[in-house]
Amino acid sequence: MQKPTDAHRRQSRSHARRAAVKVDFAALNQVALAQSLNICRWLLRDGRVQGREYLALNPRRADSTLGSFKVNLTTGRWCDFATSEDRGGDLISLTAWVFSLSQSEAALRLALKIGIKPEVR
Repeated sequence: MQKPTDAHRRQSRSHARRAAVKVDFAALNQVALAQSLNICRWLLRDGRVQGREYLALNPRRADSTLGSFKVNLTTGRWCDFATSEDRGGDLISLTAWVFSLSQSEAALRLALKIGIKPEVR
C-alpha cells in the first residue's frame, strides 16, 4: 500500500474543511441581490450600469465590446450574448464562473466577501 503524499494530505484536509462549512444558497442569493452592483464591480471591473443591467467585458475571453456581457441587477441572471454559452441564473454562479470554482466554493467566497458568516458544522 502506498503512503499518502503531502499533496494528498493537504487535499484531504482542504476537502474536510470545505465539507464542514455550510452556506444557505437561497439566503445568500437574497442578500447578494441587495448588493448586486457592488458584487458586479468586484467581479467585472470597468463595467457600467444601463437601466437594470450591468454591462461589462467578458473576463474570460478577448472581449472588446462593452455590453455583450450583461448581468441583470434585479435578478442576478447573467449572459455573454456574443457567445450565448456563458450564462447563469444568479450571482453565485457568476462568482463560480469568474473564478473557475464549484458552486459551493463560490458560495463560500461570495458569502465571505459580503460579510455573511457561514455555518460551521
